[in-house]
Amino acid sequence: MDDEMNFYLQHAGNMPLSTMSRQDLKNLIATGESSFLEFKHKVASPEKIAREIAAFANTNGGTILIGVSDNGEMVGTESYMEEEFWLEEAAKLCVPEIDIHMELLNIGNKDIVIVDVPEAEKKPVYLKGKKRRKVFVRQADESVLANEELIEVMKLGSREEGITFEFGEKEQLLFRFLNEYSEITVERFSIIINTTTYTAAKILVNLVSVGVLDLFEKDGVAHYTFSRKSA
Repeated sequence: MDDEMNFYLQHAGNMPLSTMSRQDLKNLIATGESSFLEFKHKVASPEKIAREIAAFANTNGGTILIGVSDNGEMVGTESYMEEEFWLEEAAKLCVPEIDIHMELLNIGNKDIVIVDVPEAEKKPVYLKGKKRRKVFVRQADESVLANEELIEVMKLGSREEGITFEFGEKEQLLFRFLNEYSEITVERFSIIINTTTYTAAKILVNLVSVGVLDLFEKDGVAHYTFSRKSA
């Protein structure tokens, strides 16, 4: 055990103490897991926690509480230095690497590690894998795989030169359909405008990128609807 502790002491940094109070933490936990908050009893493995880190970075950022069980109980960590080491290793599994910020909050004889994950400036953030790199996003209280269309939206949204778009006949047909049925799939849109699903998807993805449409998944299929921001 002494050798293991020495290993973490050599490789772990000096985690700063959090200014958050015990009551502040209780209030945060009371909000429950969400698109910006995740509870973890411990870091089971760098690969698993890296998925949460990448998902938050690809969405709007968020906070991971290490030492808090799924039901919100503050169980604490056995060794915050071990958790710190594995969290740093997890951040390195993200491409590009995510600059997470960790703080330590002592609750009596328990330690809680507070991990702040910033939203990535350039998306998507990929997760290293044995066969292929994966992209995760945050949906409600889960980190899920992003579909190809959402990945393309993130790529377009990260372009520095911005996106210009002209509405033509195809877009007008789309808007008429959405005014009547509120949502549409790539396959349905391709039939309406009599083109390939590739071309239909490209039009829809571009409209999401300029803020005209929103993209969401339903029954494992990507659906598009008018953006709430543009409403």
